Amino acid sequence: MHSSPNDASHQGNSAPLKRAMSTRHLVMISLGGAIGTGLFLGSGEVIAQTGPIGAIFSYFLGGVIAYMVMLCLGELAVHMPESGSFGTYATKYIGPGTGYTITWLYWLTWSATLGTEFTAAALLMQEWFPHVSVWLWTLIFAAFVFLMNMSSTRWFAESEFWLALIKVITVVVFIVLGLMAIFGLVSYQGFESAPLFSNLTAQGWFPQGLFPIFATMLIVNFAFSGTELIGVAAGETENPTKNVPKAINTAIWRLLIFFVGTIIVISALLPHQMAGLDANGVSSSPFVTVFNHIGIPYAEDIIRFVIITALLSAANSGLFAASRMMWSLSYKKMLPEVFSRLNRRGVPYVAIIVTMFGALPGLLSEKFAPETIFKNLLGIAAFTMVVVWMSICLSQFNFRRQWYKDGHSAKELGFAAPLFPIVPILGFVFCFITGISMVFDPEMLPGFIGCMIFIVCCYISYYSIYHKKA
Repeated sequence: MHSSPNDASHQGNSAPLKRAMSTRHLVMISLGGAIGTGLFLGSGEVIAQTGPIGAIFSYFLGGVIAYMVMLCLGELAVHMPESGSFGTYATKYIGPGTGYTITWLYWLTWSATLGTEFTAAALLMQEWFPHVSVWLWTLIFAAFVFLMNMSSTRWFAESEFWLALIKVITVVVFIVLGLMAIFGLVSYQGFESAPLFSNLTAQGWFPQGLFPIFATMLIVNFAFSGTELIGVAAGETENPTKNVPKAINTAIWRLLIFFVGTIIVISALLPHQMAGLDANGVSSSPFVTVFNHIGIPYAEDIIRFVIITALLSAANSGLFAASRMMWSLSYKKMLPEVFSRLNRRGVPYVAIIVTMFGALPGLLSEKFAPETIFKNLLGIAAFTMVVVWMSICLSQFNFRRQWYKDGHSAKELGFAAPLFPIVPILGFVFCFITGISMVFDPEMLPGFIGCMIFIVCCYISYYSIYHKKA
């Protein structure tokens, strides 16, 4: 029997969705969302463009921006833990049209990425099994992620925990072995003397000048995207007041250590020209090169396996997030009621099925111009993410001003972002600069224009359909 949203007594907006997640699930979901191809493949790209010191600076700045946004989100999520998360906050504190648009944009971010994650994982499997069609692998992976999401929130959180754990362990082992090689505790091919920090400044501090640091900010910010999943999952978390702030702090610090540590190891052990991606897939991942030089057997196979789990874990959390966004739109009567139907395990199954169809453009990328489609989908996902982050900062800024106006103090909040109003303003400005950087990249421009059209369409559809009803 389907409980329509109206049956549930309105205890907050997530009454029908079960609260089944703990802090360890939250932290792993956000790490799982963030540690993906951006780190295993994209990090080399950033180093190649900005040089080692530039890349360390880029990722550090990216982490600081992500932290500011997450502090804003933490304050809102503890005050109102809802599964519609920033869509709901934007509706309340910016305007209903914006809330509607942000919810759709976040849905677009993940459904655009879903298809590319499945395709990329399938292409990796093909390196092992050249005779099996890519389509078959794509279907297998899509089915796996679909089943994990359809089973129950607890199952989803548990599967995400273990998938993400594989990535986290790999990154930790990589950093530890890399540092041992840098300080000469394990032998490293081609180098006699340790420590090996000379590479970091071999070409001067910023070999290509300062501009590439800002040009690569979109890649870097996208690498940190996924942390905001904590906000979406807050509506299905036990004791959000305690668990959400804890998860945000833990997740951001770990990500900064993982990302910056990885970049330091890669840049110290590889000349920066070697860090970028050549055309031969995983074997060109800086992780593989470093493991090979240290002399770890089957390095390529190990990293290929890890990247496949990384892709599946990102798709797993992506489908979760996108379907919850669609559910919340329907729950607020902005989409037909059918989208908020829950099965008896409390899973919004219609929203999950529809989101899977949203992944189709990404699946087509393998057959038609994979490079172009992949680049554009990545650009779209990165840009929509930046807009969502801007809305989080603005929502918190407006929320806090309203809170003070109503005669409350910051001490009364379950969790208050420090240094108000500096944090939301800086977070907003940095995200804005990152988004605009897309205009100057000819490869990203079509994606940027596409997103702008999508945003305009969202506002038009909101004001023409929904506003009339209201």
